[in-house]
Amino acid sequence: MPSALFSPLRIGPIEVPNRIAIAPMCQYSAQDGVPTEWHVMHWMTLAMSGAGMVVIEATGVERHGRITHGCLGLYSDECEAMIGRYLAAARRVAPPGTRFSIQLGHAGRKASVQLPWHGGKSLGPQEDPWQTVSASAEAFGNGFHIPAALDEQGMTRVRNAFAQAAQRASRIGFDAIELHGAHGYLLHQFISPVSNHRADEFGGSFDNRMRFPLSVIKAVREAVPASIALGIRMTGTDWFEGGLGANDAVAQARAFKQAGMDFACVSGGGSRPDVKVALGPGYQVPFAEAVKREGGIVTRAAGLIAEPRQAEEIIAKGRADMVAMARAFLDNPRWAWHAADQLGATLKLPPQYERSAAKFWPGAKLARPQTLSVS
Repeated sequence: MPSALFSPLRIGPIEVPNRIAIAPMCQYSAQDGVPTEWHVMHWMTLAMSGAGMVVIEATGVERHGRITHGCLGLYSDECEAMIGRYLAAARRVAPPGTRFSIQLGHAGRKASVQLPWHGGKSLGPQEDPWQTVSASAEAFGNGFHIPAALDEQGMTRVRNAFAQAAQRASRIGFDAIELHGAHGYLLHQFISPVSNHRADEFGGSFDNRMRFPLSVIKAVREAVPASIALGIRMTGTDWFEGGLGANDAVAQARAFKQAGMDFACVSGGGSRPDVKVALGPGYQVPFAEAVKREGGIVTRAAGLIAEPRQAEEIIAKGRADMVAMARAFLDNPRWAWHAADQLGATLKLPPQYERSAAKFWPGAKLARPQTLSVS
């Protein structure tokens, strides 16, 4: 029986050659939002992986929308030029059909913090901190900056920043754009009752809390051509009583689809620092399954998906349309090659790496390579 994981999928205006997506992974290695040599190496490595879609890391739509000083941005001509240059390099080594996406986001109240390996705490007075913003003037947790609640002018600025970044992404040539509406960042801060305590038309009921994120989606959809697939990383659950749950996820997905989204990647958590999450293999897949079943939108599952047969089962049983993996590809950039071999699928590999196959190297793990010239 053919592998479900390695079957093609239509996502709005584009098709991906298989159901594997490399999820966005912050590298904290940019300079004022501009990618560096680290990024070109990282992106080219991921491009060669054989994954059907490669999603570039969370990218700030404005300078103060970044998490850290090292986060990638798409708010200047220099950002646009260098991302375009490095994306072109990645495309040159990717198998034909590989699709490239970028995740656009705004960190909101989780911004202005140190690099993770410097402690990840809020920036101190001598570390060039900035005023953070959110749905409400409430800090993410103890020791975090108190954000300013966005007013109408601020919401307009952020909305325009998303649209302008999307236009830059379109000019660069990305096949898809994913908005970050999860993990406790700004759009999620509006949607979740954990972080949105506004008393105006942008707070209170679910429909009110969705108002600003949906206006951002509308602005982005109007800013880019129909040939670009649009999606969102959304919250399946806040993992906290009184927060968003599975029923809210379905309602979100339906609203996102109606607003013009072509796909949703379902994740969860991040709305507050003290939440305890029940971690385990595929622990977020049930939320994606509910969204796929009831939300009517192309759905990606995420959350400790690491084994080829685990990923195959998720797709084969119709629990999601795609799987998103991040750390699995950091650990093994050739994950998809080995998965195809285990599942009996055909995955075209660059001839430069054929010598790693069994016919050249007895005992190799890759037994059935397929060759393809990379240009």
